[in-house]
Amino acid sequence: MTLIPIQFKEVLEAFIFSQENPVSEKLMIELLVKNSVSSTNMTILSNELQLMLEQIQQEYATKGIRLYNIAGGWQFRTAEELAPYLVKIINKPKRLSRAAMETLAIIAYHQPCTRAEIENIRGVSLGQNVLDSLLESVLIKPCGTKAVPGRPILWGTTQEFLSYLGLNTLQDLPKKEDLFTDIPYQTS
Repeated sequence: MTLIPIQFKEVLEAFIFSQENPVSEKLMIELLVKNSVSSTNMTILSNELQLMLEQIQQEYATKGIRLYNIAGGWQFRTAEELAPYLVKIINKPKRLSRAAMETLAIIAYHQPCTRAEIENIRGVSLGQNVLDSLLESVLIKPCGTKAVPGRPILWGTTQEFLSYLGLNTLQDLPKKEDLFTDIPYQTS
């Protein structure tokens, strides 16, 4: 016996498609329970939801849009191989400056970290406009304050950061060691 009626597969597809951000399995379960799906055994309900999501993912595997598990949730996105065809008609998101990309990388790999720690790692001072652009893009957020004199703000990445990079968790970031393995060493 299944807890999720087959017609709810389409409801889940519509729900995921209608959301701007990745939809967590918790939200999907809340949707199912609000629509009279039995919640007596949450483990079985969660397992059935996982199977249904995998079915949807397989059904869309050869279509123009695909279901991806990213940023702690599920989201429909354009198939990667079709993206080059759409680049000419879709407005590209605002590009980040080199300083913003460096700062974002430092925050991603060292979070939570303070502005002074970022400046120390980068070796140059950090302009307020860099932090402002990352905040405006919702790629970073304040994560509290450090327990030192002056109580500086600690910075960390957001779910939008994971979504922007197409990652599910921070553990999916390339390892720092792997970033330099392909660079040949040359002596002068």
